[in-house]
Amino acid sequence: MNAPAPKNAVATPSTDDMQKRVARFADLVPYKDTMNDAHGIPPEAMQMMSSDKVYPVMSPEGWEGRSKVAPVKGAAGLTVTIAECPPGDSSGLHKHTATVENFFCIQGTFDITWGDEGENSVRLEPMDFISVPAGIYREFNNVGSDMGRLLVAIQSPEGETKDMVIHARAAGEEIERRWGKDTRDAMAGIGIQFGE
Repeated sequence: MNAPAPKNAVATPSTDDMQKRVARFADLVPYKDTMNDAHGIPPEAMQMMSSDKVYPVMSPEGWEGRSKVAPVKGAAGLTVTIAECPPGDSSGLHKHTATVENFFCIQGTFDITWGDEGENSVRLEPMDFISVPAGIYREFNNVGSDMGRLLVAIQSPEGETKDMVIHARAAGEEIERRWGKDTRDAMAGIGIQFGE
């Protein structure tokens, strides 16, 4: 006689169900590519706002933020990306107003800086990890001589459906100087904001 399954038992997913939970790096598309094409923002301007390539891997169901195109839909509160940075590439100084940003160095050597002017720093080598609190300006920079990759996990507060990011004021001023107010306005249209 078989015992009844426990009340909290979970059905084993099929192979097809699990395929929906797989992200193949070769199939990932950097989110900047979709933003540039859709809004006519010069790639060089977007380069100032983010590392060379950020590949959305997983985002919550119903996510409205820049990683909404992630192929895997996960539980609320966690977004996962891979930041790929050639030598010298950085994210630009920015802050996440309500989310915690976690960096796990997969490959390369990165300086993680933080503070209103990026005045503090720590170096990450492969397999090192750091967690940056919400509301703190931070930047990551590949200081090595090879391609660098960070696994980035964003933890959002319950009920959030996007991640508000504010870039340093100086970056906004530089974009307006180089590409004009229309470019800065187009960036604002996709949620790119600049600090006070």
